Formats: sequence, C-alpha cells, structure tokens
Amino acid sequence: MKNPGGALAGAISRAAVFFGFWLVLTDADSADLAAGSVAAVAATWASLRLMPAKQWKLRPIKLAELVLHFLRQSIGAGIDVAWRALDPRLPLRPGFVIYQTHLPPGTRRNTFCAIVSLLPGTLPCGSAEGDGLSIHCLDITQPVVEQLAAEETLCTQTLGGVQRND
Repeated sequence: MKNPGGALAGAISRAAVFFGFWLVLTDADSADLAAGSVAAVAATWASLRLMPAKQWKLRPIKLAELVLHFLRQSIGAGIDVAWRALDPRLPLRPGFVIYQTHLPPGTRRNTFCAIVSLLPGTLPCGSAEGDGLSIHCLDITQPVVEQLAAEETLCTQTLGGVQRND
C-alpha cells in the first residue's frame, strides 16, 4: 500500500524547491510572488507526472561519501582527459562499451546515468540488450566496465537496495 503522507510530503518539498528557485530568479520581488506560486504549482504537477514520487532509502553518510568520491573522480578524470587531449603521445581510443547494470529501469538507473554522464570520459548513450547501457568512452582500453560497476555499487548503497520492480 502506498504512503499518501509520503507522497504529499514529496509534492510539498518539490513545490518549495520550485518556488525557492523562482525567488532566486526574481530576486524575491514581491510583485512576482503570485506568478511564482502559479509557476511552482505547475512545475510540481509536471514533475510529479513525469517523475512520480518514489520511496527512497537515502543514506546521508553514504550520500556524503558519494559526493566526495564524485568530486575526487571528476578532478582526476578531468585532468586525465585534458592530458590526453593535449599530449599527442597519449592517444585517445574512443568507442562504446556495453555495461550490464543491476539497476532496474526507472529513477535509480536514471540517477546512475546522470552521475556517470558528469564524469569526464564517459557518457551513457542509451539502452543495450537486456539490462545493458551503451556507454561512450574516450579510451576503450581503460577498465571502464569495472569503474562503472564501482560507481553503480556506490549509487546503490547511497539510494538504498536494488528493487527490480522500481
């Protein structure tokens, strides 16, 4: 059975974020509050239609670990990508790899793809057979699949257990 209180809390928090974003955009001008309220309600409705509220078992400590790991990975990978692009002795070997994810289609997999897309050198490009993801990478000779497995494990630990009926 679904938790209606949880859905209401999710809708209220989304509306608050959208309204807060409106306030930032308009420098909290009181003349724009009515329009901002309408925009927040419309954005909340659209976001709930496009991405319904789900129960997440977010673990704050794991989230902090994921953020730190992401920052470390981003800096290191960014330096590596720049080095490869500027040094002709380090050739780029672009191509695609197929990564078989353990995440079901839905919000968790989309979150994982968003995280991977922000890391330099990798870009999810779509689905592949089975539960596969087609990932474009700058150097297919690197252990991309192993790195993606580690990222998926961190993502799963942060967001809670894998549920195939997501």
